[in-house]
Amino acid sequence: MLDSIKTFFRTMTGNAPESEVQARLADARKRTPVPVLWLFGKTQSGKTSIVRYLTQATEAEIGTGFRPCTRFSRMYDFPSAEAPLLRFLDTRGFDEPGYEPAEDIEQFDNSAHLVLVTVKVMDHAQEKVYEHLESIRRAKPSRPVILALTCLHEAYPQVQHPAEYPFPQGLPGTNVPEALARSLSEQERRFRDLVDVIVPIDLTKPEEGYTQPDYGGDVLKQAILDRLPDAFRQTLVALDRTTGELRDAYLKQAMPIILGYSYLAAGAGAIPVPFIDLLLLPGIQMKMVNDIARLYGQTVTAEHYRELAATLGVSVMARQAAREITKIIPVVGVAAGAALAGATTFAMGRAFCYYYQEIREGHVPTSKALKQYFDKELAAAQRFWQKQAPG
Repeated sequence: MLDSIKTFFRTMTGNAPESEVQARLADARKRTPVPVLWLFGKTQSGKTSIVRYLTQATEAEIGTGFRPCTRFSRMYDFPSAEAPLLRFLDTRGFDEPGYEPAEDIEQFDNSAHLVLVTVKVMDHAQEKVYEHLESIRRAKPSRPVILALTCLHEAYPQVQHPAEYPFPQGLPGTNVPEALARSLSEQERRFRDLVDVIVPIDLTKPEEGYTQPDYGGDVLKQAILDRLPDAFRQTLVALDRTTGELRDAYLKQAMPIILGYSYLAAGAGAIPVPFIDLLLLPGIQMKMVNDIARLYGQTVTAEHYRELAATLGVSVMARQAAREITKIIPVVGVAAGAALAGATTFAMGRAFCYYYQEIREGHVPTSKALKQYFDKELAAAQRFWQKQAPG
């Protein structure tokens, strides 16, 4: 306890080593539930479309967000590597000569929660996909594997999709074009021993003219939710709930950022050592505010941030400090600290969105209006985070 208090005061006076802060942040990230989806399929088989559908990010954002992690694979953290909500692992070079899945299996085996295989429904040259998927499945038979059969419209070009989704248990039902039904049955025969569920989907851009551009997307999302471990499932549910009904473009982009940093803050709050999260939370929250300000085309100085944060959160930080001593109570104290840290960060993010949107519209919110907005969001966020917080 004494060591923790010393560390806290060293940090508050700017004397904490950067390596110590980064180590604590790494600990917080380990406590943050980030679903990891391993994408496996040929180039142009629909992997990017699935990432775009699940995240609502643009193709440009996705394209620049991937970074190499092995010789043949790359990783994408959404919305950011600092505070991710979802992580995608993309094996992109398996059909190149010399690809050996052992390297990716060693790298991803303990981290990937689910394998998502993408196969164009009319593409039957899948020998390499089958061969390497067999190795991945053998390495960890208990890990769920979902087969997404994509690009359904190629079986019925220039014709709209059937109005009602006609694929019970992934197999063709009634009202399915004959060519598609034959191809689906053949792909099911080929892969059924290697996958847990088959989901036919067709994710297209609005300009392609299909009345249902996310055809089967909700079925795929539900299949993923049904097979993720509970804590990781809740992260995806939270993302869906907080962005699904939003119409404001800025807020829709900001909400994943806010959620990501809130989960990271809750992970810091779940560290069972008293006072550690108090030295991490200001840095986490300021990084979040910087990202939000950039999204709204604004800048924020450290001094301005401190002024606004003081308007919002002096009493909250005092409450967080009081909660720290409860961490000596196993489980209960940690959960309370995590919930308050996540809720405070969430409410602060929403309050700064409100502030910057008002600035964009030519208004400067009063301190009273900003505090009232924050208090309202905090009350709602605390109910939310009592169920969501890790630990």
